[in-house]
This record gives sequence, C-alpha cells and structure tokens, in this order.
Amino acid sequence: MSKPILIGITGGTGSGKSTVSRQILKHLPEQSIAIIPQDAYYKNQDHLPLEERIKVNYDHPFSFETDLLTRHLKALQNGESIEMPQYDFERHTRKKETLTIESRNIIILEGILLFDDPDLRELMDIKIFVDTDADVRIIRRIMRDIKERGRSLDSVINQYMTTVRPAHLQFVEPNKKYADIIIPEGGKNQVAIDIIVTKIKAILED
Repeated sequence: MSKPILIGITGGTGSGKSTVSRQILKHLPEQSIAIIPQDAYYKNQDHLPLEERIKVNYDHPFSFETDLLTRHLKALQNGESIEMPQYDFERHTRKKETLTIESRNIIILEGILLFDDPDLRELMDIKIFVDTDADVRIIRRIMRDIKERGRSLDSVINQYMTTVRPAHLQFVEPNKKYADIIIPEGGKNQVAIDIIVTKIKAILED
C-alpha cells in the first residue's frame, strides 16, 4: 500500500464534521477508510476527582494529548496499526479499553482543533473547514450532549458560554485560513462533497 491520504475535517462544535465524513464514506469503499476522532485523544484524568474533571476546559488545545495523536497518525501513514484511546464523556476521563485501528488508504481525522497545531497540520494532505452558523451549532450541541453524553441543559449552556464560544473565537475560527476547502452548511453541501470525493479518487488513482 502506498502512503495513505490524510484528510483533516475541522470546524466549530456542532458544525457537521461527522456528517461530512459520513457523506464521503458513502462514495468510497468503506474498507479503504479509517476515521480518527480528535475527541478520543482527550488527556487521561484518572488522577483528578470527578468534580475537578468537570471544570476542565475541553475546548482548549491543552486538553488534548496532541503528541500521542501525531505519533499515531505517523504510524498509520507508515502502514502500522495503532491502539486508539477511548474516552468516557460521562466520567470525563479515558476508558481502560483501546480500539485497534488498522492503516487504510484514506485516513479521516475530525475534530474542533485540528488546525491549531502546526505539526498536525503538516501531516494533512487535504484540510477541510466545515462552516456553519453559530445558532445551528449550539442547537446541535445541546441535542447531542443531552442525548449521547448524559448532560443537563443547564450544564451544556453554561459550558458553551464559558469555554466553547470563547475557544471557538480564539482557536477555531482564526485557523480557518489554513483550510484548503471551506464547506458552508456541512454535509448538506453536495457540490462540495462531490468535489472532495473527486479529488480523493484522483489522488488514489495517481
């Protein structure tokens, strides 16, 4: 296998990054793609009591173990498998279990802060920014965190106002300048999806 294509998909919380990934998957052989969520690389916090874990700013670059993520991506690009961490969003720390990820022709990396780290950016062959209005993003985040992560409405809104929105303005929005492609409206933008898939297929053929 030749060196895998690494595609970075970023954007604000609730922008539709995962939807874009799923749309790309629909047009390409599933067995040729590995998806790596940046959320899996939140730092382990077993050493902190739960009440302290809750207070951590999870929208700041320091909350991620970016060095480990970078090493894992390089290993996948070298054709090696990795043991990807798994994160428990209710306990706010890593699970003991890991997930084995085999190297594939296409590696999709998705997360809110992918473009903030220059070493991480350097690894990406295609950098995509999903651009969605803030009101849509906060509604999506509320629905996801309540349904999937066991949060209360008050806690989601409080977190959004105190850490999510300030971090978006400081770390996410300014890094849009590094994107090769900006997709308004995320996975609903079929023209943009078609262009990306065509580009991926062209790289694979080469």
